[in-house]
Amino acid sequence: MDETVRSAIMERVSKEGYAEKLGLKLVELSSGRAVVEMMPQKDDENIFGMVHGGAIFSLMDEAFQVSCNSHGRMAVALNVNVTFHAPPPFGQVLRAESKERHRSKKTATYHITVTDETGTLIASCQALAYRKKEPLPFLADPSTR
Repeated sequence: MDETVRSAIMERVSKEGYAEKLGLKLVELSSGRAVVEMMPQKDDENIFGMVHGGAIFSLMDEAFQVSCNSHGRMAVALNVNVTFHAPPPFGQVLRAESKERHRSKKTATYHITVTDETGTLIASCQALAYRKKEPLPFLADPSTR
């Protein structure tokens, strides 16, 4: 992976307000692959006292966003299909891993899994990205990083 792209993405994600609000942490990044973690908080609860599906989706989406943009070219989500397998326990870090399965000139597909600290599969996802022609906008102008 290009180190300039890697550094720029790492820096940009560290300043992303939404990720900060949810406590999402980018812990690994390589070409077509990303790992993001979060520790669910009390305000991530749904009406049943479990971790809200929206929080789990956000964790997956962050890993997807980073992995599909890791090639230095702007990519956006076209479709995301999520399956929830088990309710995650509070007090355990959740880990989303996004892996690129196929990439063409215009699209790319990813498989994303969320596991808890014991390795239990919490959710899985198939995602499709549209790859734009433009480079990542924060690469073009270092002052926007």
